Amino acid sequence: MSNQLGKRYQCEKCGSEVLCIKAGEGEAVCCGVPMQVMQPKVLPSAD
Repeated sequence: MSNQLGKRYQCEKCGSEVLCIKAGEGEAVCCGVPMQVMQPKVLPSAD
């Protein structure tokens, strides 16, 4: 699986977060396990 430009990745073990600034082959790894893509946060509407 390749890294996705602009996506944030988080380690499930230690909670470290990284931001992908250059897409490419491979995967982000921390604490010996692949990092998971974080879901975007829902912002409140300004209505």
